[in-house]
Amino acid sequence: MSTLGLYLHIPFCQSKCRYCDFCSFPGRSAEAVDAYCIALLREIEAYGEQMRGIAVDTVYFGGGTPTYLPKERLAALVESVTKHFSVNADAEITTECNPATVDLPELQALRAAGFNRLIIGAQSLSDRELRLLGRIHTAADFKATFEAARRAGFDNLSADVMFGIPAQTAASFAATLRGLCELAPDHISAYGLKIEEGTPFFAARDTLPLPDEDTERQMYMDAVTLLAEHGYDRYEISNFAKKGRESRHNLRYWERMDYLGMGLAAYSCLGNERFSNTEDMARYLAGDRLAEHEHVSAHDALCEAVMLGMRLERGVDFTALAGVYGDAAYEYQSRLSKYQDGGFVRQTERGLAFTSDGMYVSNAILSDILDFEN
Repeated sequence: MSTLGLYLHIPFCQSKCRYCDFCSFPGRSAEAVDAYCIALLREIEAYGEQMRGIAVDTVYFGGGTPTYLPKERLAALVESVTKHFSVNADAEITTECNPATVDLPELQALRAAGFNRLIIGAQSLSDRELRLLGRIHTAADFKATFEAARRAGFDNLSADVMFGIPAQTAASFAATLRGLCELAPDHISAYGLKIEEGTPFFAARDTLPLPDEDTERQMYMDAVTLLAEHGYDRYEISNFAKKGRESRHNLRYWERMDYLGMGLAAYSCLGNERFSNTEDMARYLAGDRLAEHEHVSAHDALCEAVMLGMRLERGVDFTALAGVYGDAAYEYQSRLSKYQDGGFVRQTERGLAFTSDGMYVSNAILSDILDFEN
């Protein structure tokens, strides 16, 4: 590997949202948090020794809510990463953050610790929609956190929003997007709600006041148009950025580059080796981390490259892909090209890419053309 991205999972939050199926635990004690951080520091040190000399150009703290940790704990984790890994001077160091979990002094401490990119989970700027999602903050809380982050020196801010959520309309989603644009974040992620098994939303799925399919599609198309009008280029299905503010860490995933995950339930991909940590806290604290490991075949690696590459606005360069995986790449190009007649796929100078209509139904199309072995 030439460079490496690091992901660190912080599985704690103040309360769990009604749609969330991530590996996270609400309201854990200070003692539980401390024990986890000590185990994570051990893992950082162990992997740092193995990866000595490999340049790290992105570091990403996800959750859960990383800012549930005391600022001193987050700072210590960043310090350990920079001590044990070869982190580039210009590395992108990101943490997710929920509104109302940090104030200005804490944000200033995070900036001083080395974080240079912050993702704030807005989800909606409608207080009614936030309550239905089970969020603990208000729209005013989000705005206050955003403005405090700017004052703290964060010049690379991203906001997450959701569409297709209960009681949401196309008009209310557009209002959320316009409200965000007034604040001028550098990056916006817009995700469609998925009802995941095991969540309160799944239990209530038959009675949730969800928008219909046509309305949800309209929300996505409105986001593409409205955000473009405000200078945000879509570079991936759900992600929009000002020029030069694309998420360098997430691009590693979509470009199938190497990344190492640390912490509970974290996933890693190094070449064609894929492995994950346990979701069992007791096992993790005891140092018994590994849960699954698999070697990805050349065929499945090609399918992954097509699947991930087609998420990007620029699409896939099948000639370049054939240079890595052989002529089998052209078979997938042929399968995708059949969707040009329906307006779902477009020709590019590099190969093929989805149109906006194609991106909205990309999962169905990719499921149809790809034939993973495992």
